[in-house]
Amino acid sequence: MKVNKLFKSAALAAVTTTLMSTSASAEIWGNTEVQLQALGELERVGTGGTADTTIITFQHAGGWEYGDNFFFVDHSQYSGKNGYNDSAEMYGEWYSNFSLGAITGSEIKFGPVKDIGVIAGFNWAPEVDSWWFLPGVRFDLDLPGFAFAHLDITAYQHQSGGSADSAAFTVIDEDNSYMIDFNWAYPFKIGSTSWSLEGHIEYIDGRDQVTNFGSGELESHILAQPQLRFDLGEAMGNEAGNLFVGIEYQYWKNKLGEDGTDENEVQLLAVWNF
Repeated sequence: MKVNKLFKSAALAAVTTTLMSTSASAEIWGNTEVQLQALGELERVGTGGTADTTIITFQHAGGWEYGDNFFFVDHSQYSGKNGYNDSAEMYGEWYSNFSLGAITGSEIKFGPVKDIGVIAGFNWAPEVDSWWFLPGVRFDLDLPGFAFAHLDITAYQHQSGGSADSAAFTVIDEDNSYMIDFNWAYPFKIGSTSWSLEGHIEYIDGRDQVTNFGSGELESHILAQPQLRFDLGEAMGNEAGNLFVGIEYQYWKNKLGEDGTDENEVQLLAVWNF
């Protein structure tokens, strides 16, 4: 790996870490939840098979004076199936958004855009000893009825702690790419019951990848993960916004860049918000 690339990576890591710690220090609102997704049979990239999958997600979103933060950590448990043993893996993402309107004290508004932000993103996949930096821009959209709607456009820059000598699969190097992500929440009522349709749709462009088992090309992928939530706690006479049930639908074209590995699956969803 070239010295110039190492210098840029270290500088980007330092800047991102500083921004994240600063933005997380004084939240003025926050929303934390634990999600359980179960009874879905998801594709296992690289194995040519599927596995019954249970996912537990810890997720937090919060706002501060000059922007907002969002992060989640997934723990995925795969059942033994199609000749494979039980296994589990972790995956996490963090995004800090810095509102240019709040920072400058001036309204930034045009068309459906009500603000523009600068994003510092970080994705972490320990199973392949890799992480990605996602610096970019956010368009905060003013769409009728939506609790929020964001269009994020970021770079997708790979870093790795792996080596060619690793016994497990690791990603050694990967070309830079880009991501486009639309994320939203749309609450609505049916009679006296409360519902929400929320989630995200992302596109990550294709790129070349080098692993300890060889090199190849990752295809562009499209991932959609909308959730339909029903406020069960409110329906049972308790405080609204604390307990939800519903479904998450996952559509993934070229899952993780593997050509022809497509996913089309529904999982049952339970959410505890606190």
